[in-house]
Amino acid sequence: MDDAVSKSGNNRHAPFTVAALYCFTPFEDPAAIREPLLALCEEAGTKGTLLLAQEGINGTIAGSDNAIGAVLDHIRSLPGCAGTDVKFSYASEAPFARMKVRLKREIVTMGEPGVDPRESVGRYVAPEDWNDLISDPDTIVIDTRNDYEVAVGTFEGAVDPETTSFREFPKWFRDNREELLEGKKKVAMFCTGGIRCEKSTSFLRGEGVEDVYHLKGGILKYLETVPEEESKWHGDCFVFDERVTVKHGLEEGDYHLCRACRRPITDEDMAHDHYAEGVSCPYCYDEKSETQRARYAERQRQRELDKERAARAK
Repeated sequence: MDDAVSKSGNNRHAPFTVAALYCFTPFEDPAAIREPLLALCEEAGTKGTLLLAQEGINGTIAGSDNAIGAVLDHIRSLPGCAGTDVKFSYASEAPFARMKVRLKREIVTMGEPGVDPRESVGRYVAPEDWNDLISDPDTIVIDTRNDYEVAVGTFEGAVDPETTSFREFPKWFRDNREELLEGKKKVAMFCTGGIRCEKSTSFLRGEGVEDVYHLKGGILKYLETVPEEESKWHGDCFVFDERVTVKHGLEEGDYHLCRACRRPITDEDMAHDHYAEGVSCPYCYDEKSETQRARYAERQRQRELDKERAARAK
């Protein structure tokens, strides 16, 4: 078992350990890594998604302490993965329904040729030092996440690029570079767990911006480490699993998930006329056609039937 898996924090008694991990390292043949990794995950009983590409591994898995430890031991035995970055949190219910190990072109998709965090990244800033950096008037703070993530929480004074995909970030920066950097000596960036900032800081350095910083361990490590009374974080942090959001101390948040568009929604949103479970919400109703909504309704019906069958089988 990985000795880093220890129950700490406010949710230490929760039954599911959640491990968010990534490592940029060259894999000559990701396909050869996939099958043994998937087999081990299934044998251990973990659920979640791991992405493999020639640039490394990224993903989030959940399971028992022993299961997570076994999978992490295997991952850290892969070439170049001994120092894999892992952040732990805990969940009261299973955050994922199945286990997937997928092959991708990139482990976090920016679509920008030449960006390589293995060659160049910004300077890491520990969570306990982050407040001082973002309070410095010479620093511009940029949230590298998507608009629906920023909507539920962000750092005090952070710039929201209003992107719907990480692919849009390079163009957004190039289009707004002059205004963003005017009168600023430092650029501080942050994301959920740190991986998007590996690429965004590498990208900015490639664009000739030298004084670039990023939050080590991302928002998750900050919320785990920095006491709420000292925090400059406002709101919840969106996570890509059934918890939907987490708060300070990595406590599970109060948001729900629209299963049609995967956006976080509130109790108030669920009372809206445009909300139908698994079919639509106030944010995506006008984005979907009648045909799409009918398909989602059938998918939701099948999901409910599956739940009923599972309940009867117990």
